Amino acid sequence: MNEQPNSGPAITPEIKDEIERAAKAVAAGELVVYPTETVYGLGANALDPEAVERVFETKERDRSKPLSFGVASVEAALAHSQPTDLESACLRRFLPGPVTVIVDRGESIPDVLTAGRDRVGIRIPDHSIALALLEETGPLTATSANRSGTGSVRRVEELDPAIRDQVAVTIDGGETAGAESTVVEPETGTIHRRGANVDAVESWLEAER
Repeated sequence: MNEQPNSGPAITPEIKDEIERAAKAVAAGELVVYPTETVYGLGANALDPEAVERVFETKERDRSKPLSFGVASVEAALAHSQPTDLESACLRRFLPGPVTVIVDRGESIPDVLTAGRDRVGIRIPDHSIALALLEETGPLTATSANRSGTGSVRRVEELDPAIRDQVAVTIDGGETAGAESTVVEPETGTIHRRGANVDAVESWLEAER
């Protein structure tokens, strides 16, 4: 596991102020936009059903499609999930990084986030601003900051007005890399979405199974 993020700008006093504003907004149940090493994310308190519902509403997302669960560390993920030994090994091998690992959820995660499923996608972004924000807020929704069916956002200038108008704080971290995260379910050896680092994930799965 990486000890330091490999992407994202240095945390300047200005960015730190934006992170603190965003954290206060999240604590108040509001939405924020934040950069990751993939695309810009739409964040809300992932443990607050009403806040999560606002994410679905803002994205116009089908309620049958779950959201990922963003945290600042594997240890934080373990506090809200119940991974097997294989899943834990996958979490520690690829996170932080552009990979989403599907594991059994804990009781603290609301049904609305997982669309009623017993499993949840864990995301730990390898990005300085995202990690600093997650350290302040605790778990956030980890979903792209766009309306469903439209393209992901790599620059804040690309944000749809319908998204921009619904968020309390937008943290500008510059242009992001753009490749979506690879979504993997280690226990079944299934890659649900091919994205960044997919070759490394596939090689790891083959070696572990």
